Amino acid sequence: MQTRQELYVRKIKDGSVIDHITPGFALDVLKILGINGKDGEVVTAAMNVESKRQHNKDIVKIQNRELKPGEVDKIALIAPNATINIIRNYDVASKKVVELPAVIRGIIKCDNPSCISNSREPVEPQFTVDQREPIRLRCYFCGHIMEREDVLKQF
Repeated sequence: MQTRQELYVRKIKDGSVIDHITPGFALDVLKILGINGKDGEVVTAAMNVESKRQHNKDIVKIQNRELKPGEVDKIALIAPNATINIIRNYDVASKKVVELPAVIRGIIKCDNPSCISNSREPVEPQFTVDQREPIRLRCYFCGHIMEREDVLKQF
């Protein structure tokens, strides 16, 4: 009996491929990147695809757009095991493993309304990562805990 490999999505000529996204979170990655399908960007999302590295994964391909470092930092908040491939002329020009730093600064805000970082004081929101997957963040100022759903509400 022969096994047959299937290609779920075709290659892109130029753009970004976000691979090894936590299963079920491809649409959230698109939301974080501000992609809603109304701007004319060609985007492919594959969800719950078999993976050798992890049981299942999601994949997002964005044609003609290279992700910026700030966008990669946001993706790390909900897909800490993702890899980013920059594609040029059908080849991988660069590959980066998303890195979730131990301290998150200025990307999201504390959802505790009483936190000093939400006052009119010039205080940049800051979080320590208590847990990587699923993500669990602790506000540096008030100790408030935020999880993936809380982070997603801000995008």
